[in-house]
Amino acid sequence: MEYTVQKLGRLAGVSTRTLRYYDEIGILKPARMSSSGYRIYGQAEVDKLQQILFYRELGVSLERIKQIVNSPSFNAAQALKEHREHLLDKRKQLDTLIANVEKTIASHEGRMTMSDKEKFEGFKQTLIAENERKYGQEVREKYGDETVDRSNEKLMSMTPEQHEEVQHLTDEVLAALAEAFRTGDPAGEAAQRTAELHKRWLTFYWNEYSPEAHANIAQMYVDDERFKAYYEKEPGMTEFLRDAIHIYTGAKA
Repeated sequence: MEYTVQKLGRLAGVSTRTLRYYDEIGILKPARMSSSGYRIYGQAEVDKLQQILFYRELGVSLERIKQIVNSPSFNAAQALKEHREHLLDKRKQLDTLIANVEKTIASHEGRMTMSDKEKFEGFKQTLIAENERKYGQEVREKYGDETVDRSNEKLMSMTPEQHEEVQHLTDEVLAALAEAFRTGDPAGEAAQRTAELHKRWLTFYWNEYSPEAHANIAQMYVDDERFKAYYEKEPGMTEFLRDAIHIYTGAKA
């Protein structure tokens, strides 16, 4: 069956503007153009759009999705299996948060007492599970199980105040990076402030800080697309952060 852009938009629950944008950036081209100049989509495009929306639901950037679905080695069946695993992980995380909310309701209603530590355990467990799913294998191979386990233990032992501070730092690093990137100078004051903030953020997770490890992880952000997608709000931003951190740590003269 074939669809016009309007019909496909209604079917998929996306706007015609979105579909036209996907065409413009080359992530989803129509099968053909009609004699009247309308975009026409076939079954292959319908299936591809489904994959794109799965990846979007999982928080993958459009740039990364384009690379994935347009790759000659892209395997739709394997991708669906991976989507399923990711969604199951997401459901586990939601179940953990729901349980935490239910405990909090019971605490407010006087049916149980909830410690301050318990109030944040759900968020911490969700963060650890998400990090393990996304980056666990690479980080464990690079730094070892013991180092990663100690980092997870440190996260679980955070006080509510520390948890709030690290969440604030996470936003502050991204905001500082965006500001520094506009200067174009990784050695400049704004970029070096970003590197310092990133160091402070790392120390909430690392038992020991070392400039060498800091420089290595900055390079890993560039080398691994999953890490890169987090910082790559604009093209070249991850490399800029890497360069700023390498200058900060002395890895780059």
